[in-house]
Amino acid sequence: MLAPVDWVAVGLDNGGTANNGTVLDSAGSFLVESLAETPSYVREGPDQAIQALVDSVDQVLAVTGVPAGKVRAVGLDTPGPASADGVISSKGATNFGHPGWRGFDIRGALEARLGIPVIYNNDGNAAALYAHHVRYGPEASRRSSVSAIVGTGLGGGVVEAGHVVRGAAGMAGELGHIPIPVAGLLADGQPSPSCNCGQSDDVESVASLTGIQNNLLPFWLTQYTGHELAGVPLAKAAKLVRRYGEDGDPMALKIFGQQAMAIGRLFTVAANFTDPDGYFLGGGVVEAAPHFRDWFLAEVRKHTVLRAEQARVAEIALVPDLDMAGARGSAIAAREWVLGQ
Repeated sequence: MLAPVDWVAVGLDNGGTANNGTVLDSAGSFLVESLAETPSYVREGPDQAIQALVDSVDQVLAVTGVPAGKVRAVGLDTPGPASADGVISSKGATNFGHPGWRGFDIRGALEARLGIPVIYNNDGNAAALYAHHVRYGPEASRRSSVSAIVGTGLGGGVVEAGHVVRGAAGMAGELGHIPIPVAGLLADGQPSPSCNCGQSDDVESVASLTGIQNNLLPFWLTQYTGHELAGVPLAKAAKLVRRYGEDGDPMALKIFGQQAMAIGRLFTVAANFTDPDGYFLGGGVVEAAPHFRDWFLAEVRKHTVLRAEQARVAEIALVPDLDMAGARGSAIAAREWVLGQ
């Protein structure tokens, strides 16, 4: 067996505009303290994007001074939808709009280019894994958690005994598409929210940027006539709602109050299904002004219904280091794979 300093795992978080990389040694210490970004070129198609991932590995190794020969595995995460093995959906995806991505095996292509094992997770699962390991440390293998990551959609992951739950088809942890009760969540006259997946009343239809744009903001603008955002194109206005919320705007607080309630109801489902040790919240709201972030987390807690026995042992907290959580979770997954060989 190699000594702890003799090998490392690299983690890559692939996004629409940038790749973020990190390096984790076999003892479990991260060798990169901040973002190590390179352009991702995903919109240019697979050929340029795979080379960009290779370049990201080279760049992060150069930052740390670790020779390429010490890399035993690379962890990769991408936004979904993709299979558990890293095959991009045949229907495409938001970040993978180039026709060449449809049905493309991004994990296998990177592994072939690098010549070393590549371990794949979607970005929500990677962030969930990082949150779990940061919070529980040496206890991670004896703990469970559920993470909800609010972004353009709602991603996340379920971690049991320190490992991501993937499911038979690799589709476990798709928390955004869990239907929730909307009685008491929707205002009088508010239409049932619809999701791009084809469902109505799922978590993502409320708690996501897409949910704001397609469902929440159009309704609340009819209730707050003359609001400044009424004259702004809807896609741009949806992105501005958080800033208005930080400033205490009543309409924005209505929107984010509904999002917090939806996440609380999701965590209530989790409490009755997996009974986890921890519930973690990540996404844009975590990057908001502290007073707004704390208000939102308090609203999520208020709407998460736990039994007294659960409330005594479980916690609801934020995903730490969110900008690095994907890369670091991917590195953890790669290290675990190596240790399991």
